[in-house]
Amino acid sequence: MLLVLLLACSLPVAWADSLQQLRDFLTQTQSARGDFSETSSGKGPASHGPQRRHGTFEFARPGRFRWIYTNPYQQTIVSDGSRLTVYDPDLNQVTIKKLKGAIPASPASILFGSNEFERDFQVSSDGERDGLEWILATPKSQDSSFARIRIGFRDGLPVAMELADSFGQTTELRFSGLQRNQRIDPARFHFDPPKGADVLEDQ
Repeated sequence: MLLVLLLACSLPVAWADSLQQLRDFLTQTQSARGDFSETSSGKGPASHGPQRRHGTFEFARPGRFRWIYTNPYQQTIVSDGSRLTVYDPDLNQVTIKKLKGAIPASPASILFGSNEFERDFQVSSDGERDGLEWILATPKSQDSSFARIRIGFRDGLPVAMELADSFGQTTELRFSGLQRNQRIDPARFHFDPPKGADVLEDQ
């Protein structure tokens, strides 16, 4: 942490501003809800072109969130702070994993976790683009499924996120309608599997 602070003092203003916006968001935003759009694309002959999805999200620190895809097909992802639950209505299947093992060094761990992101990521400036101040985060762990993550901030809020995995797939997220620090019912972060659903749970 000290090294990062010392480096920040000697780098351009855009670096200091973007890092500070991320830190402020982590420390000053304890809960939020909003909408998102997601575009994923891959490389190679197996790629089927861009895949677009939309939905809503809610979170409350530390580590509780509800991420719902509503279009073109439904999927619900819920964390209660200790477990991550994924529900696929089309399959009528629920998958439950321990949170610590499910999202290490992931996008969710940056936006919805604590302010200890520098423990898990190498962080550097990615300059200004499209009116946003960008941060580039590279996971320190070799076990992460993401090769790099970019986050674009405007006025202290995350507006965009770009993800690249080790298989050449890229995912772009755009956030809108974000409402900060409103009370969210804790029950929103608890998920009861529907009757008759197949439940797969990692022990």
